[in-house]
Amino acid sequence: MNVTLNNGIEMPALGFGVFQTPPEQTVASVVEALKVGYRLIDTAASYLNEREVGEGIRVSGVDRSEVFVETKLWISDYGYDEALHAFDKSAGKLGVEQIDLLLLHQPLTSDFEKTVGAYKALEKLLADGKVRAIGVSNFMPHVLANLLERTDVVPAVNQVEGHPYFSQRDVQAADDAHGILTQAWSPMGGITSYRGDSGRSTFNDPVIGDIALAHGKTPAQVMLRWHLQEGRSAIPKSVKPERIAANFDVFDFDLSAEELAQINALDTGVRSGPDPDAITLESFHRDIPEA
Repeated sequence: MNVTLNNGIEMPALGFGVFQTPPEQTVASVVEALKVGYRLIDTAASYLNEREVGEGIRVSGVDRSEVFVETKLWISDYGYDEALHAFDKSAGKLGVEQIDLLLLHQPLTSDFEKTVGAYKALEKLLADGKVRAIGVSNFMPHVLANLLERTDVVPAVNQVEGHPYFSQRDVQAADDAHGILTQAWSPMGGITSYRGDSGRSTFNDPVIGDIALAHGKTPAQVMLRWHLQEGRSAIPKSVKPERIAANFDVFDFDLSAEELAQINALDTGVRSGPDPDAITLESFHRDIPEA
């Protein structure tokens, strides 16, 4: 199942994420994901596993032309020249000449000039054919509006926290208004579990559990199907082969309008990840190594 981005590029709707996957497990996880059928791999400079993602693609036996590679530049590399160099670092680690989708990982609202400079570098990379599509991550509607006023190319994707307990419908509405695809990180609400709040884990939600039982599917599969039917892209992650496979097995059933509404009604409006407006270089600086 592919989606067409606003610049005409086709991208798989369901991808494989490697956030918090240790480098020593990343190669095998990527190989397993490609074996199962994933063709979109999402990583980021700040995950420190781009090199292993590239290696996994190379040893998988799947031709590079069949794999859609998505990565993100970290705020420490914002600014025009810095972002151009950050592309070189990411492409070098991934072992590719062209990146399919390159995102700004966070808005740096405390120094928006650097954010704008970095995005203009992405526009340059797009014009030069070094990337096929560009976008943003964790951009809330007011920040997105600010970026659009200062730049020329509308982002193709906005990757944000998105799961049944925090669906950010206002973000998707703003994205939709500009033809931007919303892509969900933590799409099954795993962040609600590993933050230690097991009492509000999406995996234990009785509504999702009942819907899963009715379809003979797992709660995770129901949540991923929900994203796809609601017009979002999703990038689940796992290092366990059986879960990697299960998370891709979501194309043989449909949720009813009533079931979609039941899942939408679970939204608590409570963010589990960091507030994008609170991201600063002082608090979140991270040196991104050279290729």
